[in-house]
Amino acid sequence: MLLLIVPSIFIAAVACGWLLLFPPRRAPSPRQRRLFLLGAGTVLLSATPPLLVRLLRPRQVLPAFDDSVRPADPQIAALLQGEQLVPPPPLPPLAFFAAEVELQRPMLWQADRDWQRLDKDFAQRLLAVFNVMRERHGYEMALLEGYRSPERQERLAAAGSHVSNARAFQSFHQYGLAADCAFVREGRLVISERDSWAMRGYQLYGEAAEAAGMVWGGRWAMMDLGHTELRTREARA
Repeated sequence: MLLLIVPSIFIAAVACGWLLLFPPRRAPSPRQRRLFLLGAGTVLLSATPPLLVRLLRPRQVLPAFDDSVRPADPQIAALLQGEQLVPPPPLPPLAFFAAEVELQRPMLWQADRDWQRLDKDFAQRLLAVFNVMRERHGYEMALLEGYRSPERQERLAAAGSHVSNARAFQSFHQYGLAADCAFVREGRLVISERDSWAMRGYQLYGEAAEAAGMVWGGRWAMMDLGHTELRTREARA
């Protein structure tokens, strides 16, 4: 449709310009006709490449989407079929300012922890995993970061590969389809991988997340044990 509209607008603009420059009472000379057509052709040729790039550019889609993902865990499947799951009470802000937390997750205090900004399907799956971790394994969990703006993603990438390898729109966080989570013990966040209790929890968390149809960052070469994402929806940059 756009391919038809834009040329039509261009032709109309050329016709109007012709009438303004050369009213019917004053016929243009051959030289004026050539100059006008040359100018119009130059404008058309200049505008065509950007237009074609815009129209023919392939959609940028994050890889490995699978719309057939179904929870493999019966408990998780049952939870997702029931009433809408509700996020746990948020931790006090000071919990995210602790020195050990900042050491493990720089700039975490700036993170967005609003469950409403996550994809609804992903949020429900993640809450079902939280439920399994609490009822089956005795681990309380907290959301460290959900949605992440492109600007924040760029800041994290600029901080170094030990923080993030992904640039803006290269992460599922920008689409509300990823989250970073950790454990809560005695009211404090436990993120450290040196804690044997936490490491056991991460393994159980990864198993539950995968059973819920999500991707777990613990499988990656650069492991991100608290990270999960849902690849069931097309996300465009």
